[in-house]
Amino acid sequence: MKNGIVILNYNDSENTSLILEDIKNYKNLDTIVIVDNKSTDDSVKKLKKWEKNNKIKLVVAKENRGYAAGNNVGIKYLLENTSVENIIISNPDIIVLEKDIESLLKNLEKEKVSVIAPCIKEPLGISRGWKLPTFTSEVISNIPFVRRFEQNILSYKEEDYKKELTEVEVVKGCFFIIKRKVIEKIGLFDENTFLYYEEVILAKKLKEKGYRTFVDNHVEIVHALSKSIDKSAKRIQKFKYLKQSQFYYEKYINHLNLFKLSILKIFASLYLLGLEIEKFIRR
Repeated sequence: MKNGIVILNYNDSENTSLILEDIKNYKNLDTIVIVDNKSTDDSVKKLKKWEKNNKIKLVVAKENRGYAAGNNVGIKYLLENTSVENIIISNPDIIVLEKDIESLLKNLEKEKVSVIAPCIKEPLGISRGWKLPTFTSEVISNIPFVRRFEQNILSYKEEDYKKELTEVEVVKGCFFIIKRKVIEKIGLFDENTFLYYEEVILAKKLKEKGYRTFVDNHVEIVHALSKSIDKSAKRIQKFKYLKQSQFYYEKYINHLNLFKLSILKIFASLYLLGLEIEKFIRR
């Protein structure tokens, strides 16, 4: 069974090179696609050398249209040019062992599993899966000081993670594996978001089509936490990207009514105003 991996690079050739050095000889990876998302530095020049390895391919996006569109460039390459049966989506700032990928792939072979993800070790703790957003959780996410409680609403119980596999609704977009036949059924990432909510929109599509997502509780990988994003967007701009994606999801994917959308926008506007005031005070 052949497997391909897509690694999205934006001004982050250092981390991309580190993960390539780690995985270049993994026997369970047949094709490694690096997508340069129209970097503004010398990433393309630095990453081009990796094509000396026959299973590594560098594809340069024509423009930077965000995380979803960038990953789609790599997914399309795999679908059109290879016979891989499973596709791995990975950030550059990921540390994953060959045996961990092997364990994930083994569980992905199970008929009930369409998407598999590991436990992800980040600076602030272990991240597993979570539930699709609710209106309540979305409102709370727009209220300073209490937004941290959003995670409590969407989290599964700790006891749910005692078994080998836990079924969840959403997994982090920084690293997961999806079957090729599932992507061919549900389509690629929704390109109407620039950053954030890509995995939520994907999860919604999977659930509506009856596909199931699992976390492998016996596999833990390391995520250095959004170094590429930090390089491309500052705090306020990241917040704006987040809210744009949130509103898109709620309006066009979740079909939230106008009244509830208005409430979300009011709270988001107030939160943004607070960030702007804080920025002004710190000058």
